[in-house]
Amino acid sequence: MSLWIAFIIGVIEGLTEFLPVSSTGHMIIAGHAMDFTGEKAETFEVVIQLGAILAVVVLYWRRVLRLFGIEDRASRLQPGPKLNLIHIAIGIVPALGLGYIFKDYIKLLFMPETVIISLVVGGIFMIIAEKRQPAVTAETMDQITYGQAFFIGMTQILSLWPGFSRSGSTIAGGMLAGTSRAAAADFTFLMAIPIMTVVTGYELLKTYDTMTGDDVVFFLVGFVVSFVVALLAVATFIKLVGRLKLTIFSYYRFVLAAAVFLYFIVLKQ
Repeated sequence: MSLWIAFIIGVIEGLTEFLPVSSTGHMIIAGHAMDFTGEKAETFEVVIQLGAILAVVVLYWRRVLRLFGIEDRASRLQPGPKLNLIHIAIGIVPALGLGYIFKDYIKLLFMPETVIISLVVGGIFMIIAEKRQPAVTAETMDQITYGQAFFIGMTQILSLWPGFSRSGSTIAGGMLAGTSRAAAADFTFLMAIPIMTVVTGYELLKTYDTMTGDDVVFFLVGFVVSFVVALLAVATFIKLVGRLKLTIFSYYRFVLAAAVFLYFIVLKQ
């Protein structure tokens, strides 16, 4: 396998992980365009997402420590409710549970045809969230209730369909539950840390005994590139997602779906 493939997909992952456009969908499309498919490709696409997620750990390290009760003086003096590990657990258990149960079926969806559909359906869901958002009761992530965390966790199940987008489904879910766009985005990025750690660990345990030395180098290149690119982009993208309406990203998804349909379904037939 060419290391250029690992580099290109790593860049794509780092740039798209924090936008509601589906990094997995982009990697599937790119992989099929470069004839990089199969079980090893699917594992690679999962594993390098952890590299991008580590950028969130770097950016949110104070918030991560606070989840474990380690607070600085400023946060200790801050009044009001605070996000805790229970919120995170409530938010990630639904997707992790169903993801494990249906893991073999989910892998069958790693193809451009299914990504096209999920890009469109996910875009419509995001537009509905913008149009139907109720009054905001949680302006910041610390104001998110357990009920809202559960609702966001249930909408995260939609992201098991490659191309739907984890951030897209959860930010839209948070808005429908009464959180601000920014609060939902912050909560989404924090939830991604344990989810991708668990999923990546499972994938590596399942496939490590079939990997060669070349595979390890290939995976490391993609992992490091996705981390570096995400680290450079994450601060800007997190602010961007918190400010821009989801409808803007929905239109991008529709255009991408049309382009993928034209390339894979029409031109390659």
